[in-house]
Amino acid sequence: MRPSRVVVLLWVLLIAVLLVIEFAEVTHLFTLPVQSVIGDPLSFVFALVFTTILALVGAIFIGIYIANRLLSPTGFTAFEEEMLRMRKEVEELAHSVAEIHQAVTPGEPPNSEPEEDT
Repeated sequence: MRPSRVVVLLWVLLIAVLLVIEFAEVTHLFTLPVQSVIGDPLSFVFALVFTTILALVGAIFIGIYIANRLLSPTGFTAFEEEMLRMRKEVEELAHSVAEIHQAVTPGEPPNSEPEEDT
């Protein structure tokens, strides 16, 4: 089942926004002086809660992905099952042909070469 183009576009946009935010964090675009934490504790608490919520959401998504990978059945595909059935049928046919060959020509050794007329 393929995801629709809208879903793929939304995920690409989300990842792009997160990359921009990460780049801004690495380049210290959002860095605030220590005095602002003391002067405005409400923004500090808001930043902690926001970061905690993002971490929880990310952990939930990672947990869902890992659980899905572990609990999904990992059997053979329909094509692989058909190939295995065909292999079994070919082995049965080869065995039955060998039995018929032994029944028809019991006196000849299996590796004998035909004699030449001189």
